[in-house]
Amino acid sequence: MRRRLQANAVLGAALVGLLLAVIALGFVWTPYDPIAIDLDHPLAAPGLAHWLGTDEFGRDVLSRAMLGARISGAIAAGVVTASVTLGLAIGLAAGFFGRWVDRVIMVLNDAVLAFPGILLALALMAVLGPSYGSLILALSVAYLPSVVRVVRASVLSIREREFVEASRVAGDGRLYTLLRHVLPNALPPVVVLATSLFGWAILAESALSFLGVGVPPPAPTWGNMLSSARPYMERAEWLSIAPGLCIAISLLGVNMLGDALRDWLDPRSET
Repeated sequence: MRRRLQANAVLGAALVGLLLAVIALGFVWTPYDPIAIDLDHPLAAPGLAHWLGTDEFGRDVLSRAMLGARISGAIAAGVVTASVTLGLAIGLAAGFFGRWVDRVIMVLNDAVLAFPGILLALALMAVLGPSYGSLILALSVAYLPSVVRVVRASVLSIREREFVEASRVAGDGRLYTLLRHVLPNALPPVVVLATSLFGWAILAESALSFLGVGVPPPAPTWGNMLSSARPYMERAEWLSIAPGLCIAISLLGVNMLGDALRDWLDPRSET
């Protein structure tokens, strides 16, 4: 168990670190301008001049993939931040205060959870229109119910423990007990979920961009790069291979790192 944990942690951290390094490098350098059109070299095969080839407008695929990593990573980070922050607040209130507060919150939460996340996000994007802000909002709403349920389940268990009762007996206020004792103990499962959410957000953003309701062009994302590559899959396969590999490697790294975090934070993993 310990060897598997270490292997997942090392490989996952290495792949996530590679993603972050590409994002950081893209802020200061790309081989070419990612949105500059070069009609003299459309659909150029990979070579010394363009390591991953060019697209139908002569734009460098490697440069666009690097910028796509930054855009997809920023959107995923925004989704995780928004959904986890709001989900923590709502889940803590539902689990700790209980009674009618819990009933009202969970009825609304289950109503949203009844819709598949990607379909809910797609419906919201159809209403809001394609943009960075609307994409983050739509995906945050789609993933918020999952965070609320995880936080609430943790709080329901924690609030019955001895140290919480001791805080009440000592005369501490409910808000102090909630923030000082309950919140820190409810964070480990949320940290694991946040790691998974990052990967889910990257995949969902790519799916929405592939369907044409994500980030509007000419800004590149891995999803709209795949969408643009569809008519050229037979004669320019590198157009779909590059963004597909980026998505696969990123998801593999995030999932392996999430598994390692889950095992590390779960005391039963020592058995």
